[in-house]
Amino acid sequence: MEHTPVLVAEVLSYLPDETTLLIDATLGLGGHTRSFLTTAREGRVYGIDRDSEVLAEARERLREFGERVDACHAPFSSIATVAAEASLPPVDAILFDFGVSSPQLDLPERGFSFRHDAPLDMRMDRTQDLSASDIVNRWPEKQLSDLIFDQGGDRGARRIAKAIVAARRRERITTTSQLAEIVRTASGGRGRIDAATRTFQALRMAVNDELGEIERALNDSVNLLRPGGRLLAISFHSGEDRIVKNTFRSDARLEVITKKPIQAGHEELRANRRSRSARLRVAERRSDDA
Repeated sequence: MEHTPVLVAEVLSYLPDETTLLIDATLGLGGHTRSFLTTAREGRVYGIDRDSEVLAEARERLREFGERVDACHAPFSSIATVAAEASLPPVDAILFDFGVSSPQLDLPERGFSFRHDAPLDMRMDRTQDLSASDIVNRWPEKQLSDLIFDQGGDRGARRIAKAIVAARRRERITTTSQLAEIVRTASGGRGRIDAATRTFQALRMAVNDELGEIERALNDSVNLLRPGGRLLAISFHSGEDRIVKNTFRSDARLEVITKKPIQAGHEELRANRRSRSARLRVAERRSDDA
């Protein structure tokens, strides 16, 4: 598994001075955590990830830091419960790095990508029941159309949904290649990006309830911060960024630190394609008597 974390220098620069306790709510393979622990010699991290396979790899990669890092298997929307069960004190900072990770995209059997012929899965947590195959083969046409338009931003959503329903009447859609070909045909060819890209994005977000997870997690995270503690969120999709922006602006307990989202510099953009759509926003917990 390989994964290059985005905006590492920017994340470190926006952490409060002398940060000693960080919750990495999207631990992944531990790239941000490693950078923090290497820089903050007295720092500790409590990590959360809903993908048990990625989490196991992260624990192995971070083993050298010993008791300075701990982690648990959970969705980040459970952050309040996780913090309570771990008896964490008010923390200095909480970091979110939303979206799908490179290891999930790069492993064909996870079914996130149409670059490989694989089972149509897309579950970040493979212990959950709902998969992309369930949505594609069971959801009504209008519900599919709304999903592809709302979370995929595809203006051809109605045509795509209609084609999916017609295809599944002939045979169950079970693989990424099947679905990608149906979408491409319905879309009438290729544009700047592969025609299947937006449908796959929409399905992934629905399978994992990504926007709902973000909203619940951000609201609960503020209570976990000490006064002066900071909430950092990296988004890759306009829907994610909108939730972050609105939450930061509407919560009276927070002061927005980044008036505009922070983006990757030229050097990182050249080295890491994933950084092109990354947006970092930061907010600070106001003092209790503010």
